[in-house]
Amino acid sequence: MAKVGRLQIAQTDILKTFESDPRRVYWTEDIARILDENRAFWRLSTGTSLGRFIDFLQTKGHLHAVELAPINHETGATVRYVWREASSFELAQSLKRDAYLCHGTAVAIHGLNDQIPHRFYLNKEQSPKPRAGGLTQASINRAFAGRQRESNYIFRFDQSEVALLSGKNTGNLEVVDIDYAGAKLRVTSLERTLIDIAVRPAYAGGPLQVLEAYRGAKDRVSVGTLVATLKKLDYIYPFHQVIGFYMERAGFPESGYRRLKELGLRFDFYLAYGMKETDFISDWRLYIPKGLQ
Repeated sequence: MAKVGRLQIAQTDILKTFESDPRRVYWTEDIARILDENRAFWRLSTGTSLGRFIDFLQTKGHLHAVELAPINHETGATVRYVWREASSFELAQSLKRDAYLCHGTAVAIHGLNDQIPHRFYLNKEQSPKPRAGGLTQASINRAFAGRQRESNYIFRFDQSEVALLSGKNTGNLEVVDIDYAGAKLRVTSLERTLIDIAVRPAYAGGPLQVLEAYRGAKDRVSVGTLVATLKKLDYIYPFHQVIGFYMERAGFPESGYRRLKELGLRFDFYLAYGMKETDFISDWRLYIPKGLQ
């Protein structure tokens, strides 16, 4: 009679551990920690290696590997392990520890449009840096004459992509946990999302898509929280003019967008980077793409 190995003897308990775990996406280190924490209980020898344990989970359980492959930079592929099934949101979020889903991805999670994301945006904040210096009209004009700088750290998995952003350090301001399709996602709050997509519209599909998101949020957003969050973010550029414009065009009550106007209109500003043909909205001292409705 063939000898039965300890993995086979402990199979029921091992699989039960993974079935009861709320996680569906694992780093290799996560599986190593589970093995170390349960080795004695499962009565596995020290000779049961991590590689052998993962092989066992793939052949006897429901574990499979997913590769997040870089498409435009020279870093190695990232491997994650999925138990049964995981959404693209979960896989995108797994790229970096302590990162959060943002911009157009947060728009989708909050249900502000009916778009199905193809590219997911994940923000891993930078370390704190000194705030930039003063602002002039000439410096604003130069900064917004060209295209918005976009992350080159793009990874592909299945039929999707995830762009890794390195946003300014905010201490994860207004980042919340949301239960989405049975998974816990770390994502910017509704108010922080509206700010982020106004600041970096290319990460949400452009100004027209940003405006649609504002229309989807107008009956759900706390203007007080939005204004307080914007002040804490402490941008050098007057993005409140952009946000106020979107709020007005999206049909927010005047009492709401007036709070943005009260922050001041010291400079002419721009709704987006690199606009070729523009209209000027004097009420907000704001250049917008020509014909934006």
